[in-house]
Amino acid sequence: MPRWKKLGIIAGGGALPARIASACAGRGEEFHVVRIIGSADAGLTKFTGDNCAISEAGKVVRSLKAADCDAVILVGRVKRPDFRLLKPDWRGAALLPKLLSAAAKGDGAILDVLVDMLESEGFLVVGAEEALEDLTAGAGALGEHLPTPSDMEDIKKAASLVKAIGSYDVGQGAVVAGGRVLGIEAAEGTDEMLRRCAAYKSVTATGVLVKRPKPGQELRVDLPAIGPETVRLTAEAGLRGIAIEAGFALVIDRNDMIARANDNEIFVYGFTLEEIADAEKHW
Repeated sequence: MPRWKKLGIIAGGGALPARIASACAGRGEEFHVVRIIGSADAGLTKFTGDNCAISEAGKVVRSLKAADCDAVILVGRVKRPDFRLLKPDWRGAALLPKLLSAAAKGDGAILDVLVDMLESEGFLVVGAEEALEDLTAGAGALGEHLPTPSDMEDIKKAASLVKAIGSYDVGQGAVVAGGRVLGIEAAEGTDEMLRRCAAYKSVTATGVLVKRPKPGQELRVDLPAIGPETVRLTAEAGLRGIAIEAGFALVIDRNDMIARANDNEIFVYGFTLEEIADAEKHW
């Protein structure tokens, strides 16, 4: 049983918001979708809810309260706005100074401000994994292929690198091949980082994409995510596999992703902290 009576889904782009809404509907649970204009997928219009601009914090809160929501999920991609061009409502205007201060620190700090605002309005903020079963990846292989000892060394280095730069609120991903750092995720996101890494593609597949949370990040929002598109771009970049921190990454369209990984001989692996502990001592 969920911890809430009615769930509010603040929806950005991507497939996950619709998956969560459909899962709630399938279980007969009440929910309400707040679609972020310019980000949310058009398919979300089939669900009951409202459309709100990213600057309309007051409208978002009113919509959730009018629908009698007691819990909220923030899910989906939302492009960082140009704060100079925003036309906020009264609640958004009150929030703007905090957002501007947070923006100088990073996207994680912005999400912290939004979570604090929602909690101050009395909402329970929950993670997507609470509303959709089998969404997080456990330890070990997802699929037919496993990392080699050499791959594990790349995983350790990339995981340690993400942790080391995470205090700067940079990104959640890195690519390492044969000990060489090929890419670090920044504002462009994972997909664009992988496209950049394709320029270093070797004749034989080598290298690993690692995704894990940043140290101290709010785990109820913006957990690292992988899916079929991640596998496709990983293969195009000539990498051998994908590694995520077990229990702290979302897997979108799990069955499709695993099938694509198997077809492309890509491993998808959930690593534990124990497996990378020796490397983290040196970073």
